[in-house]
Amino acid sequence: MSAELILLIVLVVLAAGVLLSQLAMLARGRADPALREKLDALRSDGQRLDQTLRDEQRAGRAELAQSLDRLGERLQKTLGELADGNEKRLGEVRATLETKLKALQDDNAAQLDRMRATVDEKLQSSLQERFNKSFGMISERLEAVQRGLGEMQTLATGVGDLKRVLSNVKTRGTFGEVQLGALLEQLLSAEQYAANVATVPGSNERVEYAIRLPGRDGDAPVWLPIDAKFPIEDHQRLLDAQERADPDAAAQAAAALERRVRDEAKTIHAKYVAPPSTTDFAILFLPTEGLYAEVIRRPGLFEALQRDWRVTVAGPTTLTAILNALQMGFRTLAIEKRSSEVWQILGAVKTEFGKFGAIVDKAKNQLDSARNNLDELVGRRSRAIERKLRGVESLPDDASHALLGDTPPGNGEDEDPD
Repeated sequence: MSAELILLIVLVVLAAGVLLSQLAMLARGRADPALREKLDALRSDGQRLDQTLRDEQRAGRAELAQSLDRLGERLQKTLGELADGNEKRLGEVRATLETKLKALQDDNAAQLDRMRATVDEKLQSSLQERFNKSFGMISERLEAVQRGLGEMQTLATGVGDLKRVLSNVKTRGTFGEVQLGALLEQLLSAEQYAANVATVPGSNERVEYAIRLPGRDGDAPVWLPIDAKFPIEDHQRLLDAQERADPDAAAQAAAALERRVRDEAKTIHAKYVAPPSTTDFAILFLPTEGLYAEVIRRPGLFEALQRDWRVTVAGPTTLTAILNALQMGFRTLAIEKRSSEVWQILGAVKTEFGKFGAIVDKAKNQLDSARNNLDELVGRRSRAIERKLRGVESLPDDASHALLGDTPPGNGEDEDPD
């Protein structure tokens, strides 16, 4: 749009303002005829101006459309040139990038090959070292396992020997007797029990061990018989039946074990219990806790043995508790004996202390009499002598010593020659 057109638009606006003001004045009745003529002239000019503006607008739109067409053509041409240039540059960049990527891939492949070689070498050495260490540890473990197998074979041999020992009735009884003796030796002193004791007077039956209990008023001791029994065959048959889950066989084996224990209790009571030489009961020692638990588990068996045959069943732990209780009783008895002896000694000391008090009182009286005599001699007699000698003139020391035949101080034989 040109400057002339802009100026024309401004003038039209101003003229329209003036026209509007004049029209307002006409509306109020104040306009004159000359002004009305001018207004008519201006109206006709405005119409011509309006037509001119429309023509100018149509011409401007046509010119603008042509300018836009020309601008579009130039833009299309420029865009085509830019696309061609960009395509060319992109081709060059693509070629450069492919070259660089190829070089980078070659360099990375070479570095990866070197790293792979280094890693393989280090991995090989590390694996070799770990393999050597692992094989060394495995060799040590195998040696330990071999030693353990040797020890297990030795232990199996020992178990077989023990099984053969326990399969012999006499040897099995010896095993229970040895275990009973070891318990007694650990818990009691040698004076408190004895082995192979004929507890019944006039009988040749000797119990394995008997505990020596004090008799009445210092008489002969009262023996507590303890006999060890080991009925392992019946117990083993019971365990085998329980492992096989055979209730009938288990019941038969349990009944056989109960009969065996009852027979042993009856035998112990008949051979070794004879009050007052012995206690009115004896102890049946079972050397294993499993066998003892099985006997205790039988309903009413423990009470029946105590009631019918005066026999108490004891395992290793139970016998230990019984022996500890007896040991405490022995200590209490010893304390009572010592207490009576101490009481007698205290009575004798009391008697002697009474005599000592009388002697001390007599000595005190004599000392008081001597002190009184000394006070009289030193006090009253010395004052009487002083009164008698008050008028006598005192002699010099030398004359006094010469008269009395005494050596004056400082002139004796022990005087220093200097």
